[in-house]
Amino acid sequence: MGMSAEDEHTVNPKDEEWPEAEKAEKLARGAALKWASGVFYRPEKLEALGQYRSRETQRNSSIQSRLKSTVQSYLEGVSAGLEQLRSAAEEVQNVCQDLGAARWALLDSADHFQVLQQMRALMAEHVQLASVVKVLPQLFSGKVLAQSMGILAGRHLGVLQRNSGLHAGLVAKLEQVVQASSSWVWKVSGWRCHCLPRTCPSTVFAEPQVSDLSPWNLRANPGPQPQCQSPSSPVLNPVISPPSPTVHEVFSHTLQLLHEQHLLEAHAELMMLEHLRDDILFQLHLRGLSSAQATVLSYFSGLQELNESLAKQLWGIVGRSLQLVQEDPVLFVSAVRIVEREEKIDDALLLDATFLPPGRPKGWRQKFYHILQETITGSHFHTACMDTTGPGLSRHLAALQRDVVAELHVVKDLMVQCVPAHYNILSICTAMYHQALTSHLQDILQEDLDKQALFLLLEWVLHVYHSPEMMSHPGLLPEVDVSALGPLISPDLVDQTERKYVVKVKMLNENIRVASLITGSLQQKVYSMAMEELEAFLGRLREALVQCGKEHQKDRTIPKYYVPYLLAVLNNNLALSSSVPSLHPDTAHSEVPVSLRAALDRMQRKACQLLLEELLLDLQPLCMQLPSRKWLSGSQLVSSMCEVIDKYAKDFSRVRKPIFMLLLMESERLVTSQYLRALMQKKMVCKSEEERSQLCDRLLQDATQLRELFYGLGLDRNQQSLEAVFALRELICLKDPALLSLEVLGFITKYPDVSDEHVSTLLDLRGDVSKEVRHMVLEMMAQHPQALPESYQPIFSMILVPAPELPLCLRKGKCA
Repeated sequence: MGMSAEDEHTVNPKDEEWPEAEKAEKLARGAALKWASGVFYRPEKLEALGQYRSRETQRNSSIQSRLKSTVQSYLEGVSAGLEQLRSAAEEVQNVCQDLGAARWALLDSADHFQVLQQMRALMAEHVQLASVVKVLPQLFSGKVLAQSMGILAGRHLGVLQRNSGLHAGLVAKLEQVVQASSSWVWKVSGWRCHCLPRTCPSTVFAEPQVSDLSPWNLRANPGPQPQCQSPSSPVLNPVISPPSPTVHEVFSHTLQLLHEQHLLEAHAELMMLEHLRDDILFQLHLRGLSSAQATVLSYFSGLQELNESLAKQLWGIVGRSLQLVQEDPVLFVSAVRIVEREEKIDDALLLDATFLPPGRPKGWRQKFYHILQETITGSHFHTACMDTTGPGLSRHLAALQRDVVAELHVVKDLMVQCVPAHYNILSICTAMYHQALTSHLQDILQEDLDKQALFLLLEWVLHVYHSPEMMSHPGLLPEVDVSALGPLISPDLVDQTERKYVVKVKMLNENIRVASLITGSLQQKVYSMAMEELEAFLGRLREALVQCGKEHQKDRTIPKYYVPYLLAVLNNNLALSSSVPSLHPDTAHSEVPVSLRAALDRMQRKACQLLLEELLLDLQPLCMQLPSRKWLSGSQLVSSMCEVIDKYAKDFSRVRKPIFMLLLMESERLVTSQYLRALMQKKMVCKSEEERSQLCDRLLQDATQLRELFYGLGLDRNQQSLEAVFALRELICLKDPALLSLEVLGFITKYPDVSDEHVSTLLDLRGDVSKEVRHMVLEMMAQHPQALPESYQPIFSMILVPAPELPLCLRKGKCA
């Protein structure tokens, strides 16, 4: 737009060199023609042609002016950049020249730097002299100190005078090197680099502070930076402080403090002496003067006596710690503080193992624990002077129970407050008592104990030790927990002790064998009398158990260890049953008499019955809560039952395996019968199909949970009677009541002890069975009576169904 025909045909010669420009121009012309054809397609639009021409001319002029200004600004920037590059190149050239000059200056001074080796040797000698000046006031006094200080001062001044010229020459040369290199540093700072401060050359040779010459300060504390000084300024002006106490005077004073039991003050002076000795030894170690260490150790030989005297008092205090924390805890706390001081010094020295002073590490914290262990062991656990007979051992075990609980209370209430938390003193003491008791009981078991002592020992280990009267005392829980420390004596040792107890019972065999030395008839008479006495004893024991069970029913807290006693009776009964055949005079016919075998069986059944009754007492409150709407909606009743069963199963596991499996099977049958009895108490009737579905789901969950529990305890599924619950569930889940006759027929075939009352109660539980279907089911049961197989274990015959309520009869009229 806005161009004549002549302009359109005018071709710039440069366009031939730039084909892209020509292509862009053609595209622009095409776009302009397209736009013009769209605007001026009607004749009346041509009147505005002049306006369009002037507007486009103004636009082109504006664009061209902006392009020119942009290009001009870019050109100015490029010009400035070129000027800066030129200036930078000149500066880089100047820096290179300055660096070259500095390099040549350093090369010229290379020979002079070799003299620094001599200065280094002089510096080492100067440090040694300063160290000696520091410790002299503490090592000597009087005339000896004055003579030593004069000799050292003269030697030190001679060193300074001999090397003052060398020092001044080196400093001057270093100044020249620094001046040669400083110019280019200032130039580089123009490129936004920070100026490096000029360091005074004399600081290279500045003297360290006398107070920083200890081994720890030399390695970890560089001290303050010295100020710039002229080479002629004095390097060291030693000032002798007023005379301080000598080493031997400190030895005497420390011993006096120990005798007066001022432990913290004595230990502070002991640490000061050890620090002084270790400081000197470290200086000798750094200089490689190991031969001089023997002289220093001999001079400080009194430290060994101080350490031994302090340790003796500390361990005496630790040995009386249980008494001191009640009477004078300050003395015990002082001992613990001293132990912690020494432990921190040990840790610091071991962390930096470049130099370890003699006698380190002391390891007093471990010694603290060791003395505490010896105190606990020596105060109560002496086997040599104790009476190991039944009554004597009973008194000894009772005293142990009383003393251990009392002392653990002291540790928990008082000693814990006197030691740091990381000591974990209560757990440590608990483990010490546990370990001491283990060793002590093993020593007792090495003695020839009678059967009463063996029984008391087993009862104390297996029951009393973990009871609330001892380690599970309410005043010790929950901080004291011996469950993580393992058994008091190993299971193998428990089994060995039980066998020893059985052997003591078998001593009747010796009497029978002795009788055989006289006549065979006497032996037979002794045997017969022994069997009669055993049978009579078992009868009396069974009567005592019955009476004990009656008293326990009245008050379940009496006797205290009811279940463990019954378990012990079962174990002893089994041991006696296996031992009786060995008493028979004729080993070829060693069998238990029938009457004695019956007495043993009665004894076993009664003990098992009492144990199951105890389990039943804990299960009945739970079984009474089902069936109910709350139980259907997801109650935790069966989970609670499983907890009770698991608790009793752990107790039952203490008897030998045949009896344990018998108790487990009887427990499972008891749980099954109680569960079925609860379902047949007519407490609930399903009101809808949804409730029947919920009941089926709940029966499935409960039966599965109980079955898996007993399976985990060691009872196979084919030995369980819980299958009756699954079969009963099928009767409830059947959706078509018309098919109940077939389902009931299969049910009574599998469980022939099911009665009409049981089936009728189950039909009532469904809630949707009509009278016709009920009559048909009962008639079918009458037509198919079932006989009990010989090996069948009754389940339903032990379950009584509540009698139906009689309809209310009026005085005049017929019953409904």
